[in-house]
Amino acid sequence: MLQDTETERALQSYEDPLANAAGLDPNAIRLYIVDDQSVNAFVAEGQNMFLQTGIILYVHNRNELVGVMAHETGHIRAGHLSRGTQAMRKAYVPMLASTLLAVAAMIAGAGSAGMAIMGLGEQAAVESLVKFTYVQEGTADQIGMKLLTATHQSGLGMLNVFRRFANEEAMSSNGAPQFWQTHPVGQDRIEYLQRLVDASPYRDIKDNPTDEHEFEMVQAKLAGYVLPVAEVLNRYPLTNTSEVARYARAMAYMRKPDLPAALQEVNGLLKDEPKNPYFYEVLGQIYVSMADPMRGITEYQKAVDILPDAPELRVELAAAQIAAEKPALSKLAVDNLELALRQGHEDEDGFAWFESAQAYSDVGNEPMANLATAERSYLNGEMPKASEFANRAMKGLPPGSPEWQKASDLYSMSGSERQKDQD
Repeated sequence: MLQDTETERALQSYEDPLANAAGLDPNAIRLYIVDDQSVNAFVAEGQNMFLQTGIILYVHNRNELVGVMAHETGHIRAGHLSRGTQAMRKAYVPMLASTLLAVAAMIAGAGSAGMAIMGLGEQAAVESLVKFTYVQEGTADQIGMKLLTATHQSGLGMLNVFRRFANEEAMSSNGAPQFWQTHPVGQDRIEYLQRLVDASPYRDIKDNPTDEHEFEMVQAKLAGYVLPVAEVLNRYPLTNTSEVARYARAMAYMRKPDLPAALQEVNGLLKDEPKNPYFYEVLGQIYVSMADPMRGITEYQKAVDILPDAPELRVELAAAQIAAEKPALSKLAVDNLELALRQGHEDEDGFAWFESAQAYSDVGNEPMANLATAERSYLNGEMPKASEFANRAMKGLPPGSPEWQKASDLYSMSGSERQKDQD
């Protein structure tokens, strides 16, 4: 998983209107960025939407990505998550039955017949799932288009993405992108989408230039972070002096690493946008990478001052403060981490708990350091370690205090999970 405040906030701004239009609670839909270059997006139980980096870099503009997200929101609105599990179980019935028959045939000496029976069972299971998937995909398309219309957005983006998938599958001997394989696209589906798009009064509505620029910046930042450096420089050559291209190159140079070149690009960006918190974030990261955490702290602090409600920026600031190895800064790091964990998702941010353990240890608060380690271990599924450090924390914390109660809960939960594993 990738975490980036700028990207996450942009994606959330795309999803919130769609969720509201669908009658869903936007706060209940969790967006995740998966560091995977295959072109795919999907939803999972609990209203979780996963966007792989491949799909974000594949789309041509903001409207296309919003179209993909509208389709996935359609799956959530239609309740396909729980129904998909039921369909999977139903599809496995013929496969399991054929497996039993095949084993019986093999025992009786008919090995080739047994393999043939097993193959028929697998084919029946696949056909059952494909039929179910086609129905679900059509429903998600229809709902997605309604959501786009309700939010006064064009459906052309969704149509164009699916049309490209169909064309690429037809032309490629290696098959289409992963998204196509999990979201099968037939000509009838393209024609149906075309009718829905043509019927919308917002068919020709374009995203405003500010929103499109925001998307291009996010896409460039992501490209610079995940693609090979040579590919980034080919996609955003030095002859391209736009803000978008310089942002992509700054990220690529930082990874290479060519830190002087990265500094030059970021400082140029800050001349154009001196109040952009994400540029200061990158600058802080560069200085920390150059083993100069004090200068990194200065830049991270500027980012946090501009965007005080961004927990990830505050965690980065705290990490730089810890790296400076100064007691006074370690105390500030503790304050920043406690605030960041309250602002964000305590049940997901393992890095924040890791830094918290270090910060508490630096200021001599070992019971809280043990509690932070227990939290991180529990998130990582390391139940024996979580149980051990929760127990240590309980022994050092005031009995009955909120922190002691949290350690007690962790001790009980980790012990319960360990017992489940043993069972």
